[in-house]
Amino acid sequence: MTLGVGSLTGRRVLLVEDDYFIAQEMRRAFEEVGVQVLGPVPSIAEALELIAISPDLDAVVLDINLYDGMSYPVADALQVRGVPFVFTTGYGKATLPACYAGVRHFEKPVEAVQIVQALFG
Repeated sequence: MTLGVGSLTGRRVLLVEDDYFIAQEMRRAFEEVGVQVLGPVPSIAEALELIAISPDLDAVVLDINLYDGMSYPVADALQVRGVPFVFTTGYGKATLPACYAGVRHFEKPVEAVQIVQALFG
């Protein structure tokens, strides 16, 4: 990775992912480069709650298909607040609603380093 650890120290990223192993891998990758990780959280409700009480989020990694439904309400809340986010999913980009056409999209499996670079590179 070409990112300097110092440039990411203190950044705050919320992970919204319902697959335990993927969530833990991403959390480790972010922490290794100095990012403070909130979560991971596996549900829409938990994600919305953390967004509401975390005014200083730098970015969010958002799985589209969570165990309690599609995460579009979370994406909408992030867009309203102007918080950058990326989607991670097993679905192709063509399945996304048009209102999310400008959002970076990563198909699983994805290397966490790719997400770090997309958000902070």
